[in-house]
Amino acid sequence: MAALCHCEDCRRAASSDYVSWLGVKRQTIEWSGPRKVYRSSARVERSYCGECGSPLSFEPEVFADETHLYAATLDTPEVYQPTAHIFWSERLPWTCAGDSLPTHEKGLQDAAAKGSKLL
Repeated sequence: MAALCHCEDCRRAASSDYVSWLGVKRQTIEWSGPRKVYRSSARVERSYCGECGSPLSFEPEVFADETHLYAATLDTPEVYQPTAHIFWSERLPWTCAGDSLPTHEKGLQDAAAKGSKLL
């Protein structure tokens, strides 16, 4: 999964106009350093660095085997290639898509709950 999320929760958690997510299999991640985890909503946990406060991950219960990483925190973020805009319905009015990526009004959790694949 590689998407640009415009939902209000992600924007607030990152203090940004949208978040660039990269989804990976949870068992493939090895954390180092003081990672802090908190429940940001009923079915979502997020984490951040306990030293500098940088946001690190998003872990929704609906995707129990995935961790979504902030692409900007990767050692080589230039390799990240988003495939879509999600939660386009919640984008800030001054945010415009200057690319050819598809836009989806809702997000991955909504698609999964409906049994469909979004990306």
